[in-house]
Amino acid sequence: MHYANRLELFRETKSSVRGSKRHLLVCIDVAKDKHHAFFGTPNGNTLHKGLVFDNSIKGFESLRSVAQLLVSQHGLSQVLYGLEPTASYHKPLSEYLIRSGEQVVYVSNVAVAKNRALLDGRWDKNDKKDAANVADLIGQGRCLYYDIPEERLRELRGLIAFRSRLKKEEHALRMRLRNNIFAQFFPELDKLYLRAAQPDHLILSISEHCLDPREIAKLEFEAFLKLVTQRAIRIEQEKRLHEVWKMAKISAGCEVTEAARWEAQALVTKLKAVRELVKENEQRMGAVAKQFPEYHSILSIPGFGPIVSAMVLAAVGNPFRFENRKQVLRMAGLDLSAERSGKSSDSAKPVISKQGKAALRYALVQAAMVAAALNPGIRLYFSKLLKGREFERGIQLKMKVKLAAKFLVVAWTLMKTKEQFKASCFEA
Repeated sequence: MHYANRLELFRETKSSVRGSKRHLLVCIDVAKDKHHAFFGTPNGNTLHKGLVFDNSIKGFESLRSVAQLLVSQHGLSQVLYGLEPTASYHKPLSEYLIRSGEQVVYVSNVAVAKNRALLDGRWDKNDKKDAANVADLIGQGRCLYYDIPEERLRELRGLIAFRSRLKKEEHALRMRLRNNIFAQFFPELDKLYLRAAQPDHLILSISEHCLDPREIAKLEFEAFLKLVTQRAIRIEQEKRLHEVWKMAKISAGCEVTEAARWEAQALVTKLKAVRELVKENEQRMGAVAKQFPEYHSILSIPGFGPIVSAMVLAAVGNPFRFENRKQVLRMAGLDLSAERSGKSSDSAKPVISKQGKAALRYALVQAAMVAAALNPGIRLYFSKLLKGREFERGIQLKMKVKLAAKFLVVAWTLMKTKEQFKASCFEA
């Protein structure tokens, strides 16, 4: 089924499924090896429960055959499959169903958790009951569109997800070096690590070749410099190394064992390998993103580099699947919400929901910071946002988040029109 037809059918189904007498709801609690299915109607009738099927083509076919049997037995006309996403285990099943022409929706994990308590205040986590829980939500129309994008977009999303995992691994390795190696054997090196404005390859070279400050203290500065550098360095970098050399003479570090020396070298080697993977991954991201005409429109926005542009492109996907700007902001968790109740309802301050894509929010805020600092037009727009509120606590960050939300809406609009960024987008 064509993407636009699937989207239109979803919108029609979502508005008409509540109380429908023609829909069969097939709801699945997804697991790694075996899935639990529940068959019912939107008005609460249970037609079949307790079906457990394998995560295989044979299991998927058995699920569809039971659904078709129930459709014919009860005089129903449409089958609606619903599931709660679990890790990546749901993807083979949902893709199989969609490619077989079935209609598939999903419910959010947050909605499932909250609805579980509403159905039964003491209801514990249970696979069979969770399938019925999904059916209850879909019967109320509380479901979301299951998007299977085109191959290029799926490839881009996969690369972005892999980059996120690599960056987490890189951060973990850096923290192990700082908190386990440096803090124990050369504490002063960690302070320089934090102060470093330049890339940390020199400090990594020290931990790889001469972690023991006592060994550094025995060397002349020129010998130390030659040991940790493989090419010419700048004057400020040489000054930093000279500071390390002086600190080594008074370091409070523990005695370095052979095991610690080997661990430091292994961590540095692994960190460098991860960074090479990140670099290659980003090159692949750029190559895939350039195949989309929308990418060049997003890239024209001030503050949007290749990585941020690719992340926005991957998150939005087909811009026409969003009907308005509120839906786009909800996708990123930049929509405003507030708890208004009782006497404090008038004074409640709305904040962003943070229910969407956290990595996208972070990237957009970083882009907003860069643009507000370097682009004259956006800097003027940002100053107008701050006007009269300059001394409020935390107002700078709040307005940068607001600017990030504006950026996302502008990017979504440019993706639809495939036009380049114009300064008029930020005319206050």
